[in-house]
Formats: sequence, structure tokens, C-alpha cells
Amino acid sequence: MLHYLKTMLRRSLHMFTTVARIMLPVMIIVYIADRLGLVAWAGHAIAPAMSLLGLPPEAGIIWATTMLTNIYGGIASLSALSDGMHMNAAQVSALGAMMLFAHNLPTEQSIVRRAGASMLFTTILRILTGLVYGAGITWLCHAGGWLDTPVSFDWLRSGMTQGPQDVWSWAISTITSLAMTFVIIVGLVLALDLLERLGITRHITRALTPILRISGLEERAAPLTTVGVLLGLAYGGALIIEAAERENYSPRTRLLALSWLSLSHGLIEDTLLILALGANLWVILVGRLVVTLAILAAMAHLTQPGRRLGRALNQ
Repeated sequence: MLHYLKTMLRRSLHMFTTVARIMLPVMIIVYIADRLGLVAWAGHAIAPAMSLLGLPPEAGIIWATTMLTNIYGGIASLSALSDGMHMNAAQVSALGAMMLFAHNLPTEQSIVRRAGASMLFTTILRILTGLVYGAGITWLCHAGGWLDTPVSFDWLRSGMTQGPQDVWSWAISTITSLAMTFVIIVGLVLALDLLERLGITRHITRALTPILRISGLEERAAPLTTVGVLLGLAYGGALIIEAAERENYSPRTRLLALSWLSLSHGLIEDTLLILALGANLWVILVGRLVVTLAILAAMAHLTQPGRRLGRALNQ
């Protein structure tokens, strides 16, 4: 038993150090950029484009902050800008979906690159999907007169701190985040090993077979992808990095799995955060999953082994 626990701990530590070596430098760079005002500058740069999406200019600052930091950073930015900003449920849902599609890009897409997929491709995929989906929601709801109920952010302003954290607070939150990541990775390694030994993994994979056919994923990648989809890209990415080295996933499988994780992950925590802002669940969860599967189906079709892109992937 002791040997088993040591083996699982070594696996977990290896996975954690691999991910932490990616996460920590990027987190430091992003924090410095935030303190220098570069994140706010990026938000102001894209603010005028928000009117084309049917969103107020402040949405550009909120989304830029989310893309460069994380969803919590975006919510803090929303708190700081919400006084005098008027949005209805359709606009909040559209912005929330954009935040869910594209957030924490420097850190998360660095993990994707280490796991074996193009950082540039998956980053552009997330941003473009967020833009198109957000625009589609606002235009469709405006045309149909749906979700036009005003949303109040008064409760948010009283509960959120504004501006970048001081160095000490940032250091404490970063250490806490990394420690929690390690604990969760240990738990996931133990849970997945137990599920494999009990044969439950096979049942999960069998239940996911219809979705796997659409997405083009190999069956053996399904459990790890599911973990990332439910809990977060950092955890799913860590598992895929370790599994890709052990089981030699094909470039196509890694691209499809990591594109899926890039578009839709952390469905539990992240969705609840955006839902609390007043977004519509059908827009930020059901619609997002349908769009993700549609994109994965198109990618799976275009990267089949006999096609040009499929051959290019395997070169």
C-alpha cells in the first residue's frame, strides 16, 4: 500500500512540476503587465469594437482583463466599471460566454502548447469563437426581443476589490492557487487510477461514445478530456501531458482534445461564476457546448488521416 501511494505521489508531483513550471512564469509576467497598466490599455484598445457586438465599450476592458488574467480578474474589472454601465440579460450572457470561451490565455494556452497542440491556433480559436458567439447572441436576442431584462450589479460593487492586487496579496493567492492545484492533481490521479481498476472508466467511455464519434477523439483520451472539461484546463492539461508521454497520443488526438479543452473547460466553477452575474444558463452552458461540439466535428472531419490537414498533422 505504501509503495502504491509513493508511486501515485511521484506521478502527481511530476505532473504538478511540469504544469507549475509553465504557470508560474506566465503568472508573474501577467501580474507585472497588470501593475503597469498594460491590461487596461489592451481593454481600451478593443473597447470601440464592442459596439459592433452590441455591447457597451466597458465590455472591452472586462474581456481583455479576463483574457489576460482570469475570470476572477474579469469580474473584478466588471465591479470597478459597473457604476453607470447598463446591460440587459442578453448582453451579460454574451459577455459571460465570451469570458468563458477566452480567459487566462497566457497561462492556459502555454499548458496547451506543452501538451502538444499549437498555442497560436488554439488562442485564435478561443478568441474568434468568443467574438462570433457573443455577437450572435446579442444580435439574435435584440432581433427577437429576448433576454431584455436589465441586470443590476449593485451587489457586485460592494463585494469586490478594485484594481490589481498588491504584491503580498498576489503572492499569497498565487501560492494558494498552486498548492490547491497540487492537491487536486493528487486527488485526480488517485481517483482515475481507482476508476480504471474498478472498470468504471470503460463504462464512462462507452457512455461518451456518441460524443466521441462526433469529436473524433480516441476512446483512451476520453476520461482525461472529461476531467478537464468539468474541472479546468490546468488539471486536464496536466493529465494529458503525462498521458501523451506515456501512451504516445497521435498529434490529431492531442489537437482535438486540447481544442475541446480550450473552448469548454471548468464547466462547474466557471459556469456558476458567470451565472451569478445574471447570465442565462442556456447561453453560457448549453449553447457553448453545442458550438464546441460543432467546431470539434468540423475539425475532426478536416483532419481525417486521408485529408491534406490530416497528413500534415502526422508529418
